[in-house]
Amino acid sequence: MTSAAPDDHAVDELSPSERYAASRRLAKEQATALYAFRELYDFPLDGFQIEACEALEAGSGVLVAAPTGSGKTIVGEFAVHLALAEGRKCFYTTPIKALSNQKYADLVKRYGPDKVGLLTGDNTVNSEAPVVVMTTEVLRNMLYAGSQTLNGLGYVVMDEVHYLADRFRGAVWEEVIIHLPESVTLVSLSATVSNAEEFGDWLDTVRGGTKVIVSEHRPVPLWQHVLAGNRMYDLFTTRVAEERASGRKRDGGGNRGGEADVNPELVRLARAEQDRRYGGRDRFDKRGRGRSMSNGRPGRAWTPSRVEVIDRLDSEGLLPAITFIFSRAGCEAAVQQCLHSGLRLNNDSERAEVRALVEARTASIPSEDLHVLGYYEWVDALERGVAAHHAGMLPTFKEVVEELFLRGLVKAVFATETLALGINMPARSVVMEKLVKWNGETHADVTPGEYTQLTGRAGRRGIDIEGHAVVLWQPNLDPAALAGLAGTRTYPLRSSFKPSYNMAVNLVSQFGRHKSRELLETSFAQFQADRSVVGIARQVQRNEEGLEGYREAVDCHLGDFEEYSGLRRALKDRENALAREGANQRRASAADSLEKLKPGDVIHVPTGRFAGLALVLDPGIPAVSSRHGHRHEHSEGPRPVVLTAERQVKRLAMIDFPVPVEAVERVRIPRSFNPRSPQSRRDLASALRTKAGHIEPARVRKGRAAAADDPEIARLRTALRQHPCHGCDEREDHARWAERYERLKRDTQQLERRMQSRTHTIARTFDRVCALLTDLGYLQGDTVTEDGRRLARLYGELDLLASECLREEVWEGLTPAELAACASALVYESRRGDDESSAPKLPDGGAREALGEMVRLWGHLDALEEQHKLAAEDNVGQREPDLGFAWTAFRWASGQPLDAVLREADMPAGDFVRWTRQLIDVLGQIANAAPEGGTVRATARKAVDGIRRGIIAYSSVG
Repeated sequence: MTSAAPDDHAVDELSPSERYAASRRLAKEQATALYAFRELYDFPLDGFQIEACEALEAGSGVLVAAPTGSGKTIVGEFAVHLALAEGRKCFYTTPIKALSNQKYADLVKRYGPDKVGLLTGDNTVNSEAPVVVMTTEVLRNMLYAGSQTLNGLGYVVMDEVHYLADRFRGAVWEEVIIHLPESVTLVSLSATVSNAEEFGDWLDTVRGGTKVIVSEHRPVPLWQHVLAGNRMYDLFTTRVAEERASGRKRDGGGNRGGEADVNPELVRLARAEQDRRYGGRDRFDKRGRGRSMSNGRPGRAWTPSRVEVIDRLDSEGLLPAITFIFSRAGCEAAVQQCLHSGLRLNNDSERAEVRALVEARTASIPSEDLHVLGYYEWVDALERGVAAHHAGMLPTFKEVVEELFLRGLVKAVFATETLALGINMPARSVVMEKLVKWNGETHADVTPGEYTQLTGRAGRRGIDIEGHAVVLWQPNLDPAALAGLAGTRTYPLRSSFKPSYNMAVNLVSQFGRHKSRELLETSFAQFQADRSVVGIARQVQRNEEGLEGYREAVDCHLGDFEEYSGLRRALKDRENALAREGANQRRASAADSLEKLKPGDVIHVPTGRFAGLALVLDPGIPAVSSRHGHRHEHSEGPRPVVLTAERQVKRLAMIDFPVPVEAVERVRIPRSFNPRSPQSRRDLASALRTKAGHIEPARVRKGRAAAADDPEIARLRTALRQHPCHGCDEREDHARWAERYERLKRDTQQLERRMQSRTHTIARTFDRVCALLTDLGYLQGDTVTEDGRRLARLYGELDLLASECLREEVWEGLTPAELAACASALVYESRRGDDESSAPKLPDGGAREALGEMVRLWGHLDALEEQHKLAAEDNVGQREPDLGFAWTAFRWASGQPLDAVLREADMPAGDFVRWTRQLIDVLGQIANAAPEGGTVRATARKAVDGIRRGIIAYSSVG
């Protein structure tokens, strides 16, 4: 929208000079690129968008942190507009291919196909266009390869830049930011993170002038609810809800929720439910769930079914809705439940529209594949206005769901959290079934960042007046904890950057070891580590000032009190060491004596609650276990079971035996003895007292203390007595100050060690990576060898293993299908929870041998990494190759039909497409990196041709 011109009446009221100034301002504004850009939209830009665009036009880089759905991508689109106006290039990068495809379609609609290109690894469209949309990895690879496509680049937009916190892929974002030419203006678009200023400071350091624009305002207010039974409760009190819905900060406080902010009705409901569950009796009418009690207290709550939830939202006018279920199977089950219930959200005309669009989008899929893909059940659900959305679906199916949802023809989507990753698919409402999710290792609570990202989908700008986030009631739901989750609108951005093998050879090739090390020191990871050291450094400085004060207090006019204090400390340490040694010897002697006991031995327990006469029933010698071939005993020593003279059967511990014991008599234990029988215990205890009750316990003679005869202790005591400070009247005062001095000195040294461990961490890791690559012959000082140049063309988690396989000619002589099976082990990772008890099925012949050799090579690399202190857990080392997709890849590359391949693989079509597309990508890398003269290059290209068919060829998104 253009600036509104003043009306005639207002102009008449202005003086001539004011009218002239106003016309000058308008003329100046109309001359800006932003003025023309605003004309492209039929709505006014928000303040943060205008501020960011003005900073861009002024030549500054920008970091824009704003909530999901707030329109921060408009700033990225303005960078595209500026590049075209200036005759320069703009690269628009996204974290996932689906988002790249979506943004490409948006920009083509505005600027036409001639001006916009697409690069996603498996899609290349008009790559030399002035505007190119790409995944971030593609840009990273172009930077390392020195691609000519970079010529004339003026702007780079990094959408979803908070992805740099991703453990597996985050390093790519930092690599791009560090290596982009200085002439490129960077536009970083992020979710609201609590340390945006810190991230902006780093961008300013590595990229030059960067303006940070943070907006927590939601253009569409978001209301938070809890659906319990058949009633919808507001989460917050009315006043707080209004503040939080629009993202306004409260006066004088943080933005975390507390019980004072929570709807008191919801708090009472939670307490009533807790009383009902733990109060010992059910005071509620079991037949009339949800009814209020006669005294007006809340009735029993329950978790509504998925169908009940959709019905409720429909009746309240809160559709379309996305229900987040943290399970693919759960999403599919939800759709089936809706179908079985007869739920219909579309009328006849909408159903016809759905059918027409689906048939048009899936026309290229062979009819014989439709049944395999579950097409007919999927279409039935779509026509009713219901769909699932998750990574296991065929990409084409997911695209259709997204398009139908945007058109309002699908009104209820059941999705996993992957939908929240940047896909433009806003809803009126978002439903959270549970606040616990499986994170690949354990069931963990949803984080504030995840909650914000997921619920941020609610509220469509320009369509909805407000959005709604609905959490379903669950047993033990804590309204105050939920309020804290919903109230924490931001979360910190933490770098996951670590040097990889491919990164190392590319850096050394371009800059040499020393300059590469300096470059890595500029990473956000090191920036954060260095900042964390600042607080420690301040504490060290304060400690050092304190040490100086203590040193003055210790000063003695008779001599060097620090030396005297050192002698006292050495004497104390020696005495303590001898005492520990004596205690260990006594413990060992006691353990030896207990190990000699046998059932029927009578002993005197020397101390403890059960001191006195006792009969050994079981010596309690710990079992010896075997681990890695070594024998080791239980650390607690023997724990004998005894019958006391007072008829108690007890298991004793080493603490009851500070000194050795020995049997003083023997009593026969009857075969019929039952320790649980009071009569048996009474009879045996009586026999014990009769036979040994008169025996007095042996007196324990204290041996001479080891310190008495220790020559080192004698020397230290003599030195103490002869020291000048020994005769000082203020000796003990000085000693107290000296003790404080030593304690503070130890604390300071510990802090200094912590500082040392945090500084230069990235550079130290880089040094270890380079040392390993030097051992393997990929680097020679600052020179990258021929093998190293091959490694530079291989990207991925197992880059070094792939390079070793090429060097060792592991894949020479394989057929295309066999090579596809082997390459699949470089990309595939079984989902956690998959059956790992049985070995994966492998092709016979050359592929089986090659896969075995790959695992052997990995074992060699794993040992080398351990030697160089590099680990896969730290995102540096090579994980073990996963052979779980090898048979499936082999069958598909051999030309087997989709039905047969998927049935035997027991894998969703979407997963099959995703892994196969990654396989195509790695085979392309292998073809580029394979040495001349061998068979691998040609075989890899043939494998790609054999794989890119059928479902893989017509799936437009990887």
